[in-house]
Amino acid sequence: MAVSLREGFCISGYSALDSTLDRKKPLFGAAAHSLEFSPWKNEYSLKQMVLGEPLAGRDKSVQNFSICFPQSARWWDKGELDNMVDIRSAGNLVDTLANAGNRLVILNFYSPDCGGCRTLHPKICQIAESNPDALFLKINYEDHRSMCYNLNIRVLPFFRFYRGQQGRICSFSCTIATINKFKDAMAKYNLGNCDSGPAKGLEKTELLKLALGESPPSSIIR
Repeated sequence: MAVSLREGFCISGYSALDSTLDRKKPLFGAAAHSLEFSPWKNEYSLKQMVLGEPLAGRDKSVQNFSICFPQSARWWDKGELDNMVDIRSAGNLVDTLANAGNRLVILNFYSPDCGGCRTLHPKICQIAESNPDALFLKINYEDHRSMCYNLNIRVLPFFRFYRGQQGRICSFSCTIATINKFKDAMAKYNLGNCDSGPAKGLEKTELLKLALGESPPSSIIR
């Protein structure tokens, strides 16, 4: 059976074991199951509904089933390279930027249900492959809403470029139609070592906001 992960799907059915006949067959009173898959979050849920009372004198047990999907089913993980890193927390982001040295670091803010982010992702992977010395930090808006809000991220997809002691050198939003904006930034700032010393990382005002952890609004432009 072929299904489209983009559209999602549902699998349902039921069965029970009738010990009096010693064979599997649907029975009145068995449990019906419905398996629903979310295409954006790679999540599935198993629901159960009792169809009626069991027949007297019969020993029955409902057959359960489960389906697991590999992580590769998530579009934002496809094509991931060694220089593409998932950020797990605000502290993880601060430490990664501080330890990046002179490497060009690109913060990639995205959401699993952002169509523009999904379309752009393969191109970003290609650019990351062509620039192995650059570091791409992936920040999932759905997992880190508060962090994104306190970094003033108001539209997706969104990118920030950091470099050594200079700190943030540019930031912008782009789509597949304006991918040249991203390519031009890579060509301009990925020019090898340009300074020495500890990396600047986030601004002090941003660090303060992250420490305070203000709550974000419920929506963002996608």
